[in-house]
Amino acid sequence: QVQLAESGGGLVQAGGSLRLSCTVSGTIFMIKGRGWYRQAPGKQRELVAAITNGGNTNYADSVKGRFTISRDNAKNTVYLQMNSLKPEDTAVYYCRIVGMTNDYWGQGTQVSVSS
Repeated sequence: QVQLAESGGGLVQAGGSLRLSCTVSGTIFMIKGRGWYRQAPGKQRELVAAITNGGNTNYADSVKGRFTISRDNAKNTVYLQMNSLKPEDTAVYYCRIVGMTNDYWGQGTQVSVSS
């Protein structure tokens, strides 16, 4: 059974940093991509950052230059380094792993940024 465990969320002041981690337990057949999404209250879930198996990355315009997605295959973990956080980054952040036949989501971790 595949499970995604997220950690690293919390409350931080504007301008601060957090690093989110998403560790996969179980085996996912042929991972096609990994990503972080977020959902703020009253808003739709949106893509924050994604990374392909080849290491290509993609970021939402609102986080470019501030967030960095990375992965450690040996640890089955994908990270999201978030710097220069803003109050508008406040949301629940979700990890997503796309396999050949299935799509996996974490339970979410709350990130709150105070002004």
